[in-house]
Amino acid sequence: MIRAKKKLGQHFLVDENMLGVIGRLAELEAGDVVLEIGPGLGILTRYLAARVAHVHTVELDRSLEPHLADLPEHVQQHWGDVLALDLAVLRPAPTKLVANLPYNVATPIVAESLAGLPSLELWCVMVQREVADRFFAVPSTKAYGAVSVLVQLAARRTGSHAVSRTVFRPTPNVESALVAFRRIPLPVGFDRIKQVVEAAFSHRRKTLPNSLELAGLASREQAAAALAALGRSPSSRAEALEPHEFAALTEALC
Repeated sequence: MIRAKKKLGQHFLVDENMLGVIGRLAELEAGDVVLEIGPGLGILTRYLAARVAHVHTVELDRSLEPHLADLPEHVQQHWGDVLALDLAVLRPAPTKLVANLPYNVATPIVAESLAGLPSLELWCVMVQREVADRFFAVPSTKAYGAVSVLVQLAARRTGSHAVSRTVFRPTPNVESALVAFRRIPLPVGFDRIKQVVEAAFSHRRKTLPNSLELAGLASREQAAAALAALGRSPSSRAEALEPHEFAALTEALC
């Protein structure tokens, strides 16, 4: 009997009824190359392998290896910390990220994949409900933050589905959700925009010019002038700006 490791954010998917929902939201096609992070016991992996051309799995926990030993040849297993691996070198390059993501690293995985994995066309990920809410939160709400801006600049939501706690073992103490989104063209200078966005939200109680100055990205005067060019007050906070305004703000700062 395998025991989930809390420190790794493990909650294994055990209800096969969820697989059809995942397949629908992931818009699986025979030619897809899928990246699955955190395959766990391999239930989703086997479902994917029966429907797509190639599956890359990334797993940190070597104790799960016996549960993944009988996978088909077109499932390529990679062992290690997903945040430390260079996934951009995977071949064939993944076109979709379909995964029950480990809870403790779900947000950075998605945020880093937006620009770091340019071959991805679609994401279908199972995450904590509050994380799913953050991805497409609107300005001036509690859930709105840096990841909201970055995801919305890079993708549009195509579907979502609430997930019962009972589909996992062990049963998590939080609600979960599936969320799917498809890539749109990245704005020019996305890496620089990401720097500005992360700096802007790093001090939520401060004005945006103060946050950018503290991060060393611009003086208060430069940031205030850039905000004025957008028709925004120099006392504006990051939470008030729309995603597209961060792209314009970054351009004005340059």
